[in-house]
Amino acid sequence: MIYLETSVALAHLLTEDRSPPGSLWEEALVASRLLEYEIWNRVNARGRSETLGEAVRQLMGRVAMIELGPSILVRALDPFPKPVRTLDALHLASMDFLRRQGQEVVLASYDRRLTTAARQLDFSIYDLGEVQ
Repeated sequence: MIYLETSVALAHLLTEDRSPPGSLWEEALVASRLLEYEIWNRVNARGRSETLGEAVRQLMGRVAMIELGPSILVRALDPFPKPVRTLDALHLASMDFLRRQGQEVVLASYDRRLTTAARQLDFSIYDLGEVQ
């Protein structure tokens, strides 16, 4: 399953210069509930909730959400191989939770710091057609 990180979702929604390949949307996608909060925060900050609201809801409908439950939050408090930012720790802890449930998780992200940390935790990185 592909763990969809915010940078990829926003690139898709905001039609940035970089955009994930169409094949990504055919995959089984999963994310922490954090994805929803981060997307709406950025869309609202840009004053685009009216124009992008339906697209956000459709995207959220394609992604299986996992809640930031106690085991994920506790894991985010533990150290990582390299220091990470707070939201990255929550994404990595969510991915770790899925792996502990027996799921094979591949990260889709444009964030180099996050992909570096994910590799250090032995997660695979989804090929977005860019050098990661």
